[in-house]
Amino acid sequence: MRNTRKYGSSPYEIAVLHGGPGAVGDAAPLAKELSRHFGVLEPLQTRMSVLEQIDELKEILEKQAKLPVTLIGHSWGGMLTYAFTAHHPTMVKKLILVSSGAFDKGYAESIIPTHFSRMTPNIRENIELLSQQLFSPNPPLRDDEKNQIFTELGRLFSINDSYDLFVEEFEEHMKTVIGRCDVYESVWADASALRESGELLNLGNKIKCPVVAIHGDYDSHPAKGVEYPLSRVLNDFRFILLENCGHYPWFEKQAKGVFFEALRHEITT
Repeated sequence: MRNTRKYGSSPYEIAVLHGGPGAVGDAAPLAKELSRHFGVLEPLQTRMSVLEQIDELKEILEKQAKLPVTLIGHSWGGMLTYAFTAHHPTMVKKLILVSSGAFDKGYAESIIPTHFSRMTPNIRENIELLSQQLFSPNPPLRDDEKNQIFTELGRLFSINDSYDLFVEEFEEHMKTVIGRCDVYESVWADASALRESGELLNLGNKIKCPVVAIHGDYDSHPAKGVEYPLSRVLNDFRFILLENCGHYPWFEKQAKGVFFEALRHEITT
């Protein structure tokens, strides 16, 4: 699978990273919107550990970007770009975390309870059924079957994690996302261990560029799990909280305009 998409025209000074891990192509709408004004790369994460994905991103940026770049990471992509910037500080001009995962395990523990507290009976039933099929299969599933279920679970959780969704835009987008369950299982086990040990957060001591986090107030990934830990380790850090906004700001009716206004401002300053 080709591991980079390009939007707009050269020079490519911005790279947008998707979440998951394994939600390949999930940041495409964000990259496309920014390409109206900038040249944008969308690296697609294909490798099976955090360090391997850092190396993969380094290879992409060295070959295709004008360095140093502005890195924009969504959800897991925020955590990955944070780790990447610590490993390769001279390659990054500015780091922007959008709806990032929590950097402290204690804050992350609230995510699943928050999800389930918001679920309609129909979504809960579907998620429980799909989870059973994915994690307790009998007979075992083929890789393509696992990926299909993984993608559908992502769609349901994303709907549940939205405040006021552009439903048609979101559903059309989900038809293009390629879920990789194998990447998720391998990389997230690695990332969780880094977060639990405190090693992930402490990487911030090596980051030299400005860091901005943009987060929705309705996001089940708690805003405090980004704002509070990072404010302790980063020298140049700002936090922007968006009202009436879930995990995907660019699909939120009430927050999309404010989100892109803030994002374009951060890119150009």
